[in-house]
Amino acid sequence: MSTLTLVIVIVFCIGYFCIAIESLTKVNKAAVALLMFVATWTLFMFDPGSYISGAVGDHIASAVSEVIEHHLGSTSTTLFFLMGAMTIVELVDQNGGFNFVRDTLQTRSKKALLWRIAFMTFILSAILDNLTTSIVMIMILRKLVADKQDRIIYASLVIIAANSGGAFSPIGDVTTIMLWNKGVITAAGVISEILIPSVVSMVIPAYILSLSLKGSLTVQQETSVMEDTDTLTATQRKAIFFLGVGGLIFVPIFKTLTHLPPFVGILLVLGVLWTVTEIFYMRIHQESEDTADNRGTQKRVSKMLSRIDMDTILFFLGILMAVACLETIGVLTMLGEGLNTAFDGNYYLITGIIGVLSSIVDNVPLVAGCMGMYPVTADGAMAVDGIFWQLLAYCAGVGGSMLIIGSAAGVVVMGLEKITFGWYMKRITWIAFTGYLAGIVCYWLEKTFLF
Repeated sequence: MSTLTLVIVIVFCIGYFCIAIESLTKVNKAAVALLMFVATWTLFMFDPGSYISGAVGDHIASAVSEVIEHHLGSTSTTLFFLMGAMTIVELVDQNGGFNFVRDTLQTRSKKALLWRIAFMTFILSAILDNLTTSIVMIMILRKLVADKQDRIIYASLVIIAANSGGAFSPIGDVTTIMLWNKGVITAAGVISEILIPSVVSMVIPAYILSLSLKGSLTVQQETSVMEDTDTLTATQRKAIFFLGVGGLIFVPIFKTLTHLPPFVGILLVLGVLWTVTEIFYMRIHQESEDTADNRGTQKRVSKMLSRIDMDTILFFLGILMAVACLETIGVLTMLGEGLNTAFDGNYYLITGIIGVLSSIVDNVPLVAGCMGMYPVTADGAMAVDGIFWQLLAYCAGVGGSMLIIGSAAGVVVMGLEKITFGWYMKRITWIAFTGYLAGIVCYWLEKTFLF
């Protein structure tokens, strides 16, 4: 390894460490990721010829630009997909599309509510993303469960179920979106082979947690859905919900039919939903010129676009482009070969360790790194929908449940319900780890006896 390569790696590791301790430094991880992106590629330019063939003399600028634009194009497909999905979910939520979920979950039995929460979160996170699903479910729990101690148990299950639900769906988690965009997994393959392990990784923790819940819930006041009669009708709300959620489900089908990248499908859904909501609010404006226009404007897509979490988008841009630099200088290939040698090609062990690491550090750069470490082969474990890639989708998603800071779902629930790191580690970590291992064993059984 050359001195320049070592310096780039050190800069990346320092940035990665700063991202991991964001809660201590209070410096936004998006800012650090962008600095990593610029710093690594700037260092790269000190001697690009040693990494890119043809990058000599007058051809240096064009050769480097071509490489960066290639990686930026690949990264942009993920970013546009996320931006479209985030806008769609925000639009459905702001227009009351998720109100029916609250009514569906209501029950007096603590155990019955736990199982309803588990499966509803699991299903929603497969369609939406685990971050949004967690927020929706916590807001609903606050209306249904008064006791703080009971609620944090339910909230912990929300983290586990959201991560498990996102692992088997090509649109359920950022890491699966990345793998799907890269073409190393297919929608049909990951759903058919990872669904059962994901269910197992959720059901076992749910059963263990149910043992600590006994009795009935205290009846909450005003748990019924309050319609906002000033804006859309109940029928229009349902239309937005089914167009939004149904559209997200349609995206993998659209990709299969047209062979276009997934972000094209998500923009199609956004365009349809945008048009429909504009028609709805246009009619409201016509009926009540003075008041409805102001109310409707707050819930139109043009307003939602200003609410997109740009911190998240810029974080992904920075971290994925920084990882792309490591891929270009050959570090990821070296690391992949080292892991294969150390564990003698045992992909269950390699991906299992990656899953545990994803509970400590962000799973996005871990998965991005793995995509750079290992080439896609025509057959075997590294082929499209091979054991390695499917296990990576499962482990990176489900593994994040083992620590409360290990996933976006965990971090947001930690903030909303004020769950401490120590309480979660003492009470929940071993439960989540049990489900995680059970899912891996389940996948091994599938590959051994079924597929």
